[in-house]
Amino acid sequence: MPLLGAHMSISGGLHLAFDRLKEVQGKALQIFTKNERQWKAAAISPEAADLFVQQWMDAGAIPMAAHDTYLINLAAIDEIILQRSVTAFAEELRRAEVLKIPFLITHPGSHLGEGVEAGLHRLVKNLDRAIEGSETCAVSVLIETTAGQGTNLGSKFEEIAFILEKSNNRERLGVCFDTCHTFAAGYDLRDAEAYHKTFRLFDDIIGLQHLKFFHLNDSKKGLGCRVDRHEHIGKGCIGLQGFRLLLNDHRFKDHPMVLETPKDKDLKNDKENLRILRSLIDADRE
Repeated sequence: MPLLGAHMSISGGLHLAFDRLKEVQGKALQIFTKNERQWKAAAISPEAADLFVQQWMDAGAIPMAAHDTYLINLAAIDEIILQRSVTAFAEELRRAEVLKIPFLITHPGSHLGEGVEAGLHRLVKNLDRAIEGSETCAVSVLIETTAGQGTNLGSKFEEIAFILEKSNNRERLGVCFDTCHTFAAGYDLRDAEAYHKTFRLFDDIIGLQHLKFFHLNDSKKGLGCRVDRHEHIGKGCIGLQGFRLLLNDHRFKDHPMVLETPKDKDLKNDKENLRILRSLIDADRE
């Protein structure tokens, strides 16, 4: 069955994310390795890294991913922002490698009026610069599908395919499929016909073999709205049937799928969203 989990806080220490995940009985984890609203952070100490890895092993070496800082824009026009982004992304890769995290998930960035084609070329060039400058080898970069809000890149499957095809580091690239973002970008998931059409398109344009990770979020806004607003499972415009189809799709039976839905410190929302997701899995799939 799919490996369900959630994005968890690292407040108080990186290793505490596993305690929080255990509380919701999660089987997959996503974290930020630093404050997601800051460019820089203190280096991860050897002791903190060892403790994190030990907690990961104690949790059964479950699938996990890091998400990079929201400030990074590898398609930026401003040279100062661009250089900060390249430096920060290289550091994100190094931090993930120190923690033995196999995936680093990133939004493709924004072209800021330069146009999609020019933005994609800038993104690929600077993504390669960051990967090569990081001097890492073990972390795969997962390009996240986006809603297409503003000038954000990555809302069309063709744009994701371009990044994977044109990079000099394509063997290290894959895709994270965000249900809210993809729906908001115009790819329907709400019934069997629409769901299968969307994944046929994904397979034809990108290739399902590149899909490594899922973000499970309902959408506050409607199909094709191009607005990124996450909602609790079954409370938004995708609805339960879309998630039922995904959770019972045999092609994704071993894929990690994490929540990024609204949450409080008591994790009550995560527990309820995961309960709903588990209830959608057919009994013969468990």
